[in-house]
Amino acid sequence: MAAGYLEILRAKHAARLLVGTLVGRLPNATAAIAVVLFVRAEGGTYSLAGALAAVYGVANAAGQPLLGRLVDLHGQPRIQLPAALVSALAMTVFALTGVEPPAVAYAAMAVAGLFTPPLEGGLRALWPQVLRREEQVHTAYAMDAVAQEVMFTVGPLLVTLCASLWSARAALAVLSAVGVLGALSVVISPPSRAWRSAPRAAHWLGALRSPGLLALLGAFLFVGVALGSITVAAVSYADDHGGDAVYGWLMAGVGLGALVGGSVYGARRWRGAPERRLRVLVGLLAVCYLPLMLVPGAVAMVLLTVLAGVFLAPCIACAFIIVDRHAPRGTVTEAFSWLVTTFTVGASVGTGVAGPVVQAGGALWGFAVPGAAGAVSLLVLLASGRVLAAPSEGAVVAASSENDPNRAVEPRFSSEDRA
Repeated sequence: MAAGYLEILRAKHAARLLVGTLVGRLPNATAAIAVVLFVRAEGGTYSLAGALAAVYGVANAAGQPLLGRLVDLHGQPRIQLPAALVSALAMTVFALTGVEPPAVAYAAMAVAGLFTPPLEGGLRALWPQVLRREEQVHTAYAMDAVAQEVMFTVGPLLVTLCASLWSARAALAVLSAVGVLGALSVVISPPSRAWRSAPRAAHWLGALRSPGLLALLGAFLFVGVALGSITVAAVSYADDHGGDAVYGWLMAGVGLGALVGGSVYGARRWRGAPERRLRVLVGLLAVCYLPLMLVPGAVAMVLLTVLAGVFLAPCIACAFIIVDRHAPRGTVTEAFSWLVTTFTVGASVGTGVAGPVVQAGGALWGFAVPGAAGAVSLLVLLASGRVLAAPSEGAVVAASSENDPNRAVEPRFSSEDRA
C-alpha cells in the first residue's frame, strides 16, 4: 500500500501540488470554526456566528463551479491566484472590522466564500498530466480523498491552537495568508502554468449538460446529507454520554474510518466500470450507517463511527473517476467543482434535516437519517444506471484527458463531445 502512494508522491511535481492544494484549502476547511471563535471573542451571539458561517458556505458553494468554469476557459494561474487574494482580503477585512457593522461582516463573508479558489477541482484536472498512467491517476484520486480527511481533522485543531496561543483575530489572518501561499505554490508550478483545458462547445449549462454528471451529483447530494446529519446526531448523543470530548472522538472516528478505507481502496487496482463499483460502495456506506442506531456506550459508539466512515473516502475517490468520464469536453475543472458544491449543499441540508429529527426523537432517530440518505443515494444510482453507463464499451480514463497539447482523439470516448 505504502509503495503505491510513494510512487505517486515521487512523480515530478506531485507532492508539491498535493501539499500546496491542501494548504491553499485550509481557510475553506476551517472557516466555520474560525468564524465562530472570532464572533464569540468579539462578543457576538451564536446566532450571528452561525449566520455568518452560513453566508460563507452558501457563497462558497455558488462560487466553486463559477470559478471552475473560468479556470477551464482561462487557465489556472489567471483565476486561482487572484481569487485566493480577493478571498483572503475579504477575510482580513472581517478580522479587522469585527462584527460591527453587521452589513460589512456579512459582505466580507460573502466575498470570501464566493472567491475561494477551486483548488480541489484544479488538482484533479492536473493529475492526468502529472502521472500519465491510468492506474496512477486512480490511486491519486484515492490519495486525494484520504488527504482531505486528514485536512478536515487537523485543520480545526490548528485553528483552535492558533486562537489559544494568539487570538481568534490572528487565527483568521494567519489562515488567510497561509491559503494564499498554498495557492501560489500551485499556480506557479510548471504543470499548473502549462495546463490548458480542451476546446469546449459553447453552452450556458457548461458541465451540467452531461446527464451522467447530473445523475452522479444527484446521488452525492444524499451522501452529503448523510455526513451532515451525523454531525448533529453525534452532538445529541454526546450530550448524554460525556459531552464535548465524546463528540470529538465520534467525529475523529468517522475521519479515521475514511482514512483507513481510502488508503486501502487506493492501494488496489480495480477492474470493471467505476459506475458499477460506486453502486456497491454507496450500498456498503448506507449499510454501515445503520449500526449507529444501536447507540451503545461511548467506546462502542466510537468504533461504530469508524465503521461508518470506512466507505466514505472510497465513494469519493470512485466519484472522481466518474466525473472525469462524464464531464463534457473542456469542462473538467467546473465538473469537479460541481461535485464539491453538491456535497457541501448536501451536508448543509443534512444538518438542517437532522436537527428537527433529533429534537423529536433523540439521537437514535437522528442516526437513522444517514442510513436513509445513503439508501436514497443508492436508489438514485440504480435508477440512473443507463445514464451512468460508460461513454463507450471498454472505455478507460485517458492519461492525457484535458491536457493533450495536440488535442488528440481520446480513446475512451464514443463521441467528440466528451473529455
